[in-house]
Amino acid sequence: DVLILGENGTGKELVARALHRQSPRANEVFISVDMGAIAETLFESELFGHMKGAFTDARENRPGRFELASGGTLFLDEIGNLSLAMQAKLLSVLETRRVTRLGSNAARNIDIRLICATNMPLYEMVDDYRFRQDLLYRINTVELYIPPLRERMSDIPLLAKHFINLFTRKYNKGSMGIGSDTMRKLQSYPWPGNIRQLENHIKKALVLADKALLSAEDLDLPSDEATAILPLAEAKE
Repeated sequence: DVLILGENGTGKELVARALHRQSPRANEVFISVDMGAIAETLFESELFGHMKGAFTDARENRPGRFELASGGTLFLDEIGNLSLAMQAKLLSVLETRRVTRLGSNAARNIDIRLICATNMPLYEMVDDYRFRQDLLYRINTVELYIPPLRERMSDIPLLAKHFINLFTRKYNKGSMGIGSDTMRKLQSYPWPGNIRQLENHIKKALVLADKALLSAEDLDLPSDEATAILPLAEAKE
């Protein structure tokens, strides 16, 4: 099992998908679940499935995400948002590798590779009794930390080129690029929203620009954060 830690927007799901593509399960399914978006009342039904009639709106038998991911990879994003009760139910399934649908007494075997991710401080949450220590040890056999973009400014040219290529194809634009002066400005900006923010700025600039070379004005860095711009030398440390 793999645990990916990092701020919002650092590309945790991209890393999870890359791990899946490089694994023996690459040709199997990759199921992504945003744990922060699942209400506690729907937690068991969404993850473990239900049988027809198990509750009012259960009109048919339905497998949960664990069953759907069996044979492949299950990615549980924002796992730090789970309540202690939900954590206990998840731990039980991870320990037995068996799920029981709501309304059923039959346990079903599952074969998944589990990857979890969060932007929350799980170790501090364990100390504060907000996250189960036994669950943390179950999911962090391999632990990866993704630094924020401000700590890896040298990645920006490669990321910018990737996003330009991606969006020029998507929006049928011609050849486009970023000038060296503009690239230096990109590398001196702290990017509080990390890779996701960089992607959004480039996407917007590319869609609206009417010239082949994107300028700093096209990229529209937030003026209210102008004072947060780092000196280029500091950004490259």
